[in-house]
Amino acid sequence: MFLSRSVLGVICLVSLLLFPVNAIRLFTEKVKSNGGDETEMESDLFMKFMEAPEYQNGPECPVLAKEGLVCDPSIVHIAMTIDPEYLRGTIAAVHSVLKHGSCPENVFFHFIASDSSLVHANDLTQIVKSAFPSLSFKVYIFQENLVKNLISSSIRQALDNPLNYARSYLADVLEACIERVIYLDSDTIVVDDIKKLWSINLTGSRTIGAPEYCHANFDKYFTSEFWSDPELSGVFEGKRPCYFNTGVMVMDLVRWREGEYTRKIERWMRIQKDKRIYELGSLPPFLLVFGGNIEAIDHRWNQHGLGGDNLVNSCRTLHPGPVSLLHWSGKGKPWVRLDAERPCSVDFLWAPYDLYKYHGYTQQQEQQTKARIA
Repeated sequence: MFLSRSVLGVICLVSLLLFPVNAIRLFTEKVKSNGGDETEMESDLFMKFMEAPEYQNGPECPVLAKEGLVCDPSIVHIAMTIDPEYLRGTIAAVHSVLKHGSCPENVFFHFIASDSSLVHANDLTQIVKSAFPSLSFKVYIFQENLVKNLISSSIRQALDNPLNYARSYLADVLEACIERVIYLDSDTIVVDDIKKLWSINLTGSRTIGAPEYCHANFDKYFTSEFWSDPELSGVFEGKRPCYFNTGVMVMDLVRWREGEYTRKIERWMRIQKDKRIYELGSLPPFLLVFGGNIEAIDHRWNQHGLGGDNLVNSCRTLHPGPVSLLHWSGKGKPWVRLDAERPCSVDFLWAPYDLYKYHGYTQQQEQQTKARIA
């Protein structure tokens, strides 16, 4: 049976009216088959996330003006990167911040997207809005050319992604009126009021605050060539540098801009290209610039390493003591392990914040998880 051109035209017109192109936009993503090979398939990212509950301010929260919200001094600013691969983690992290915040409506999220992303910034904006219709946020574009030629290969390919270095450029990317920001990795979950982290005082001239781990072997973060060169290793002279994780930081952007710390980080990256003084991605330049001069924050604000180490996806338990933030740094990510039905026990602490509609773990597992968290 054949249809006339006029009938076909009417059908096409009705289809466009009922199903606009931008509402059914498909994106290509890589998935692993049972054999471990990567293949590409198209998926509709708009349809993948459930809408979160609408979390509202408590009576003690200041009422904010609708205009000029991003520059309001009462706002808590949080910066995160956003990309298709870690989108599920980012959405879960935002959910956790809102769920446990005393003033969730007074939080502004700054999402940094790569200019080379397969998903356009406008589409990322719509995806976030679909999960959080009332969220105050903005998606910024990070120009990868700023840093691409400065990156040296590291021990894990994922660490070489230019977007990992966007945290070094927040003072340039965000509005000049923003004086302080909390930076969070996309594989984190906040289980406490984010205002507690926001209110931490950066004493003296300190520009960043983060939990320090002075029991860790600091020497291992740099090569023997670095330590044998007094001109290089002299950067730590008179200091007591300790390891800190850059996935959770409170950053004073006024001091950062005044100290031109982005340029100082870039300088060490150029030295690395020439002399190979470290092996671990974007972390060592921060250690070189800020090691021994950061505001030490309580360890409860970064229970890191829950994804194993950088080479092996291994299970780890929580450190002793209270917990305000969980961090799946390392190779293993909770959403991947849960969907593969090979979860670690700590991954069930992440699951209640997952808004992904088609997750691979069972309803029974989810109920057991919620019972543990309650």
